[in-house]
Amino acid sequence: MKSLAKVLRYIKSYKLHALLSVISNIFSVVFNLLSFLVLIPFLKLLFGKSEPVLEKPEFSWTAGYISDYISFEMTPYIESNGLMGALYYLCIAVAVLFFLKNLSRYLSKYFLATIRSGVVRDIRRDVYGKILELPLSFYSEEKKGDIISRITGDVQEVEWSIMNSLEMLFRDPIAIVLSLVFMISISPELTIFSFILLPISGIIIGRIGKSLKRTSSKLQIKMGELLSNVEETLTGLRIIKSFNAESQSNSRFGDINESYRKTMKRMFHKRDLASPMSEFLGSLVMVTLLWFGGSMVVDPEITFNGEDFIAYITMFSQLLNPAKSLSTAYYNIQKGAASTERIDAIISADNNIKDAQNARSISEFNQSIEYKNLSFSYGDVDVLKNINLTVSKGKTVALVGQSGGGKSTMVDLLPRFYDPKEGGISIDGQDIRAYKIKDVRALMGVVSQQSILFNDTVINNIALGVENPTMEAVVEAAKIANAHESIEKLPKGYETNIGDGGGKLSGGQRQRLSIARAVLKNPPIMILDEATSALDTESEKLVQDALYKLMKNRTSVVIAHRLSTIQHADEIIVMHEGEIVERGTHENLIAQSGVYKKLTDLQTFS
Repeated sequence: MKSLAKVLRYIKSYKLHALLSVISNIFSVVFNLLSFLVLIPFLKLLFGKSEPVLEKPEFSWTAGYISDYISFEMTPYIESNGLMGALYYLCIAVAVLFFLKNLSRYLSKYFLATIRSGVVRDIRRDVYGKILELPLSFYSEEKKGDIISRITGDVQEVEWSIMNSLEMLFRDPIAIVLSLVFMISISPELTIFSFILLPISGIIIGRIGKSLKRTSSKLQIKMGELLSNVEETLTGLRIIKSFNAESQSNSRFGDINESYRKTMKRMFHKRDLASPMSEFLGSLVMVTLLWFGGSMVVDPEITFNGEDFIAYITMFSQLLNPAKSLSTAYYNIQKGAASTERIDAIISADNNIKDAQNARSISEFNQSIEYKNLSFSYGDVDVLKNINLTVSKGKTVALVGQSGGGKSTMVDLLPRFYDPKEGGISIDGQDIRAYKIKDVRALMGVVSQQSILFNDTVINNIALGVENPTMEAVVEAAKIANAHESIEKLPKGYETNIGDGGGKLSGGQRQRLSIARAVLKNPPIMILDEATSALDTESEKLVQDALYKLMKNRTSVVIAHRLSTIQHADEIIVMHEGEIVERGTHENLIAQSGVYKKLTDLQTFS
């Protein structure tokens, strides 16, 4: 039930609606029980055993009081209108009670609807907020499809399995308690006997529920694998088609899909067992109760009449429905518990990239960036080893070297996407971990090799993260990035939706939008991950020109794959297997005839 508690904590924001729903349920149960307690005087009247009650009975929380009070109210009708008049009175009373019962039931659902929809919204909000908050290292261990599965399928499962059970949890315990109170007032002996029988069925239901939870957990994991496979297929569709790998991909998806089907079938079998099992156990309890109660009625030494027994059995049958609903709710909660745990795994995930307790603000960059004895590793794999580097304000430093040499990791450490294992990075002499993360990242603009654009308009992509941007500023940024002319040719200009990942644009257009976004932010520090390597010659020229404008009067850290683009850098850092092996200007490094000279010769030869 820990999983249920994690969901119920969200209900605190809806305490008033929860209280009103509970009160409405109490009224619904009371009116329902009263409608059945009216049966006792009705049966007495029908069997000719009704005796006039001339004095108003003294109030007590017993079925006998209610029966006597109804008889007291009926007596004048019997005297003036006969038995038919009393029967008419009883029928009107039952109709009114059922109306009030169903009105109360509707009101309970009305108030519960706000809770259900609000809680599901709040869970999704918290999961998405945590997705944005968690460091990149978290996602290196998780599949994107599985994350999507948690915020969609798992939250949906919580909505259907647990939130659907809230009505039962708010209503049925009240129905059971009040029913037991009146049943005890009719016959304590019979109620005690029924208490002996009910726990047996509860134990059986509990064992099946635990098994259902395990199967449901496996089902959600399979759904994560399924979505991961679909996400990978959509991302790599061009490669799949070019290598004629459709059948291979289809076969892989078919295996995962079939495994999901088998797990789902097992879960359905166990879930569908809940209702018939609880109904069968309930019928066994009812039959045993009929035998025991019937023997009490026919026993002349026990003062327990047939009318009270029929009313008791009728009320007990009403007790079975809430008990059955609670067992169904228990199954649903167990089924949803697996999803709740998967959701909570994200919400409660540790975020090791966060502000220090007394983090300082920083709004400008004045002196230098300095890597001091910095080392970093992904798990047990060392990526950077004892890096020492100073980037002075206004200078351009280029990082070159083999793939996997640690260049991207070095620039990812600067905006604190990761934290170093040893050593640190300082800005203006202060370790960046002493500053507020938001402030540090506000000093930097990033243009990556792969343009990251969103399924939105051109203007919203350029103005990402900028509050209240003016149209003039957006257009000016686009002009500096050599993007304005191509944007104006789009169907709706700056209001054109560019599609998923900017799919409606060419590679050069996408990259220039990324540069325009960095220009509009106007940061003092630029991080450039070779933004021209995947472009054709004409687009590369336009983008390279935009990059030169962007880097002007700024401090820049550039990852370079094409060495021809960084020959004018103030310092070139040559990386090899996580270490700095050479450093200097282009001319100095060529003169050393070392690693850099070999790299330039290879590119010239190719």
